[in-house]
Amino acid sequence: MSFLIRETLHTVNTELNRIEICLNRLSEEQVWAKSRPDMNSVGSLCVHLAGNEYQNMVSGIGGRPFVRKRTEEFTANRSHSKAELLALLKSVRHETELILTSLSEADLTKEVTIHYGSEDWNAMKNRGTGDAKPYYTRQVGALLLQLCNHYGYHTGQIVILTKLLQAGEEHVTEYKH
Repeated sequence: MSFLIRETLHTVNTELNRIEICLNRLSEEQVWAKSRPDMNSVGSLCVHLAGNEYQNMVSGIGGRPFVRKRTEEFTANRSHSKAELLALLKSVRHETELILTSLSEADLTKEVTIHYGSEDWNAMKNRGTGDAKPYYTRQVGALLLQLCNHYGYHTGQIVILTKLLQAGEEHVTEYKH
């Protein structure tokens, strides 16, 4: 297994562990709480992370069918229990691990196609982030870096939301800050 694949899996598994800690510390109600209507809940962020990882790793790299409604990830409200959210994240991760561990070093430069649903693509296009086609291509290695960045970004949001929703001084992660 290549260094990049090994480090990618280590990074995203570390982040998934942090999310699990957060989910275990929150009540079912807190998982779906929003501090403002225009912000995401921990639950929505978990659904979004699973959707993004499936889209890029399982569908894009793994060639499995594209199944994702990105917009609905942010409007999900109490659609999953804490246990279901964690099971969803771990199920997608298991699929990702099977795909990534089968890749060779040469596969990292292979171009793959990442598809979007037309509704989601049009919404992104209206924000100036897309072109006329509901897909883009990217090298596998670049997608691995993108996955780590995306997962870390949203895990940080989940950690901060968990800290805000909990009283006390107990640390959410192994770090004090």
